[in-house]
Amino acid sequence: MSIPTAMIAMGGNSISPKGEAGTIQQQFSHTRETVEGISYFIERGYNLCINHGNGPQVGNELLRMDLTYDQIPPLPLGVCVAGTQGTIGYMIQQSLQNKLRDMRLDKEVVTLITQVLVDVNDPTMKEPTKYVGPRYPENEIRSFAEKFGWSIKEQEPGQWRRVVPSPMPEYIMHGKSIKSLVDRGTIVIATGGGGIPVYNNEKYLVGLDAVIDKDYTAAKLGRILHAEELWIITDVEYVYRNYGQSNQSPIQSMTTSEAKTLYENGEFQKGSIGPKIKAAMHFLKYHGKKVIITSIPFIKDAIEGNTGTIISND
Repeated sequence: MSIPTAMIAMGGNSISPKGEAGTIQQQFSHTRETVEGISYFIERGYNLCINHGNGPQVGNELLRMDLTYDQIPPLPLGVCVAGTQGTIGYMIQQSLQNKLRDMRLDKEVVTLITQVLVDVNDPTMKEPTKYVGPRYPENEIRSFAEKFGWSIKEQEPGQWRRVVPSPMPEYIMHGKSIKSLVDRGTIVIATGGGGIPVYNNEKYLVGLDAVIDKDYTAAKLGRILHAEELWIITDVEYVYRNYGQSNQSPIQSMTTSEAKTLYENGEFQKGSIGPKIKAAMHFLKYHGKKVIITSIPFIKDAIEGNTGTIISND
């Protein structure tokens, strides 16, 4: 019997939920909660690769630099993505290592700083869409935007955030190395924050000030790994029809054609669940067998097929 491979995409908000200060103690606590969910995959013998979002964390890094720019030279956004790959990777790696000790399993966990090639002329470079950093009321964020030159958008009614460019991932570097580690049973944390965006100039790799959507990257990396399953861990138990309205209803399962129809009809929010559905369709187009979208408390039930939204090929 072959060992199944799962690609797990963890939302940055699963580590730093909205409404919290996001202290490192809180982030470690939520990371450990997430790792409890991941342990169910380990118990069932999956090979695992994990990536994670970094929206709250990279936004905080940018804000720190905006507030101290006259004292410490600021870092470009791409370097901040690299930094959060390290810090969040460290939290996940250490928490997983401790969980493996509790489980009395001899398994290695590694974090790989991962670059991802993008198109420097991607149209999103001129139209920032990716939410980063804390949520603010409109009057507060407009003062930041005016002072620091932020692009801003309303994500939810009364909740405003900074937005940055988010080009599509075209090629994941180090893919062969990640696959060889995963195939031998190492748990790999890679393409954190969607990967560090880079492009080729005439001769060399050059960094880019942007943040790549981690779900799109997870779908592409899952393809490289020949993973059977893509798990998108977000802040809702299900994907919903009419989300946020009085008649919202959970979608327990859908085929790729059903997902495509709903996506094209604008059923899914562009800044949140929409990219996850698009990533799911990309993953299933190649080697993937199913995509599961759910939240941390429901991972065990979702593995057993009792909850979460399952998307599969027609």
